[in-house]
Amino acid sequence: MTAPRIALREVVEAKTGTMNPTAWPDDPITYVDVTAVDNKTKSISGARTMRGAEAPSRARRLLRTGDVLVSTVRPNLNAVALVPDSLDGNVASTAFCVLRATPRVLPEYIYFFVQSAGFVRGLERLAKGALYPAVTEACVFDQAIPLPSIEKQRRIVDMLLCAQRALRMRREIRERTGRLLPALHTNTFGDSLANPKHWPVVPLESLLRTSPQNGLYKHKSTYGDGTPIVRIDSFRDGALCEPASLKRLRLDEDEAAQYTLAEGDILVNRVNSAEHLGKSVMIRTLPEPTVFESNMMRLVIDPERAFPQYVFSALQTARTRQHFALNAKRAVNQASLNQKDLRTVPIMLPPLDKQAAFARYADFTASARGMEAAMISKAEATLASLLAKVFG
Repeated sequence: MTAPRIALREVVEAKTGTMNPTAWPDDPITYVDVTAVDNKTKSISGARTMRGAEAPSRARRLLRTGDVLVSTVRPNLNAVALVPDSLDGNVASTAFCVLRATPRVLPEYIYFFVQSAGFVRGLERLAKGALYPAVTEACVFDQAIPLPSIEKQRRIVDMLLCAQRALRMRREIRERTGRLLPALHTNTFGDSLANPKHWPVVPLESLLRTSPQNGLYKHKSTYGDGTPIVRIDSFRDGALCEPASLKRLRLDEDEAAQYTLAEGDILVNRVNSAEHLGKSVMIRTLPEPTVFESNMMRLVIDPERAFPQYVFSALQTARTRQHFALNAKRAVNQASLNQKDLRTVPIMLPPLDKQAAFARYADFTASARGMEAAMISKAEATLASLLAKVFG
């Protein structure tokens, strides 16, 4: 028998309480804003501790263990989380709707419901505002949740927790694997700032076949089908997303010829938020011709001077991050680098034979990370399928 669907407001507390931390100016509080919620892991990972006097005006939602937080801004991003014991009695932003379960429903059941595609679509349809879409708390409370018995809810939660743990385990393995290459770089070549092995230090431009190339700008009306394009959200932690997930756009032959990526090309973000400025990725085998967008630059490495794998790794070092921080041009909510900033990046240059050994290990690590990414995709698909089956 299909479980009846009822509005969320019927199974959560109508009022969850507020607090004003500034009333206790010297007491420490831990504050959860929307940026503190990781919408990939559906968990709180960036809560900040501060004095009550330092709390922003939005810090008003009183938290209890088991509360489910749903961001009412940009609901398409699905920033949701379950409040752990460690945050009991602390405070969250008024940008969250706080769902506190009544005895009719398990908190974890609500937590998984708000991750379901149907719930997200329901809020997307109700969002107001073009630049800063948001929904009201009433929109969240009005969403219909299937409500089986508590015993069946427990079985469902156990099943979904198992799928979620498998996904988190895959992500943790990939994160740990991602630390191997930087560690090997430092172990093999020494700290990039101290340069204890006294390698020559050269400007990046001396290792390039051509000057850095800015990517392609096309109006949003050209997007939809055609050639895949790498954008700043297409790579993370030095790895490209699944090629099948890349956006596509229509190009003419000259544009395709000028901007098509080749294996070994390195892309570097030239415009981004300050913490992501200079984020980079090395292109490996692609299933079809692919181009890159305008807020990044392409580097083509001279194989007689350096291996792309080595240069890509050098771009992740403290020396490079320091160079980007010193040269970044800052504006509201973003920073930028120009071609000169990239050409003058200082790079330690060990002999080619040492770079070659490092490149072989880098290729092996990239292959392993690719397999891990595929397993993560499968685990994500499994959890999404279970959520759809349970919540419709």
